Amino acid sequence: MPLPKVTILVPGYLTSQNFGRTCSTISLVIDGALKIIVDPGTVASQSVLVESLRQQGLALDDINIVFITHAHTDHYKSCGLFPRAKILDFWGWWEGDKWTKRDDRVSKHIQLIKTPGHSYDSMTMLVQTEQGAVALCGDVFLTKDIKQKDPYAQDQKALKKSRAKVLKLADWIVPGHGEMFQAIKE
Repeated sequence: MPLPKVTILVPGYLTSQNFGRTCSTISLVIDGALKIIVDPGTVASQSVLVESLRQQGLALDDINIVFITHAHTDHYKSCGLFPRAKILDFWGWWEGDKWTKRDDRVSKHIQLIKTPGHSYDSMTMLVQTEQGAVALCGDVFLTKDIKQKDPYAQDQKALKKSRAKVLKLADWIVPGHGEMFQAIKE
């Protein structure tokens, strides 16, 4: 079986860059039968996300998992677009009103790691791909500026530790609000 593939569907952006507008980076992870949307965010129009999926040969009903890196509206607002998907977050799996505890291993090539700091419930999805390990880390890194201070972080010390963990584990990073970038090993 081939290794998973990670695709940026919608590059995220921040309020400070866009005059009061913000959207999380929305990504697609395909691992065999698993079709995962990460942080379905706050797109200007739902048609943006629908069209991005169509370009990948997929429709909303094809998505079977929605992963939320943390519980901030700009990362989860569009979860309802995926009626057949289970939701996966810090607390576990949600299917309708049924909750079950999460396992940190989603598949052979996908694991979850706790990365608190921006918020206590921040999680990173680490995906082993042909290009190396890709960390879909929400706002552990807001953008590719790895030294950027996070004015919204709940715990700066924990965030610093989480950033170090992600940089150690990942070859590539998908930040909360920007394009994927190569992890720089310090």
